[in-house]
Amino acid sequence: MKKEALCFAAPYKTEIREEAIREPAPGELLVRTLVSAISAGTELLIYRGQAPTELAVDDTIPGLAGKIGFPIKYGYAAVGEVIAVGSGLADLWHGKKVFAFNPHESLFLAGPEEVRVLPPDMSAEEAVFFPNMETAITLVTDGKPGIGEQVAVFGQGIVGLLVTSILARLPLESLVTLDAHSLRRKTSQELGAHFSLDPTAPGVLEEALSQLQGPRPHRGADLTYEVSGDPGALDQAIGVTGYNGRVVIGSWYGTKRVSLHLGGSFHRSRIRLIGSQVSSISPELRGRWNKERLGQLAWKFIRELRPSRLVTHRFRLSEAGEAYRLLDQNAEQTLQVLLTY
Repeated sequence: MKKEALCFAAPYKTEIREEAIREPAPGELLVRTLVSAISAGTELLIYRGQAPTELAVDDTIPGLAGKIGFPIKYGYAAVGEVIAVGSGLADLWHGKKVFAFNPHESLFLAGPEEVRVLPPDMSAEEAVFFPNMETAITLVTDGKPGIGEQVAVFGQGIVGLLVTSILARLPLESLVTLDAHSLRRKTSQELGAHFSLDPTAPGVLEEALSQLQGPRPHRGADLTYEVSGDPGALDQAIGVTGYNGRVVIGSWYGTKRVSLHLGGSFHRSRIRLIGSQVSSISPELRGRWNKERLGQLAWKFIRELRPSRLVTHRFRLSEAGEAYRLLDQNAEQTLQVLLTY
């Protein structure tokens, strides 16, 4: 039996490779992929050769074992249908729709503990947002937004838009977002942002601060999220954050260096920089939260927020090279890009 798999062969080069795949062993599922989502942030770092090679791909996910380096199979948002079941598993698995943190490939093997069965009312195109919704929930939780707070979000890619969608449900005083692409700014406001600004525009920090009022000289955001993936945005995020404010850093910059100006207002402002990442739950929450509880909340928010409306492009797996070129060269045209099988 053969499968087709997307492989990042070298910087800016993808290939579709035919690989052998065995029948499921005892306790395994064979899944036929229906759709997978491209993570424009992380996957573009790998596509461009900007991911640090000293790191494991993801040592918390069995399907993403090994080190980052070329050639590499990557991707972590696949939804498929179980088409064969190894011995020792109940036949009721057959035909189940499941989500898995699996690379882009037409068939894959997984244990039952490595997949999540889709809720019965959940479409495949909704379910592929599961990992990004988990990430957005983690970011919001780590920032601890409070009633009446003023919040800024840098970056309105998919993670940023989902963060904005969740924050918009809270009783905030103001919610300001920033992104260089007009489609994302427009979508951000449709999802509940009060204002959305272009971070490359002249005077944008003063404009943002004018929307984030507070007692002088300490005006600014109580809470700021940096999820743009742009190292330069972190300095801007600090610049719009008020006295004793929090900056949650959700971006993964890969090998790109971050240069910060910390000799100005930051020095006296007691601003806190908080690293956030979805692979683990904040230690202070682990007594009450685990990955299962987080996952159930992600399904709930997917059902309520309907993120499939953010899909702008669909490509067949055989057209994956075109999808990555679009994201690399014309990101302003895209929100979520999917691969179909």
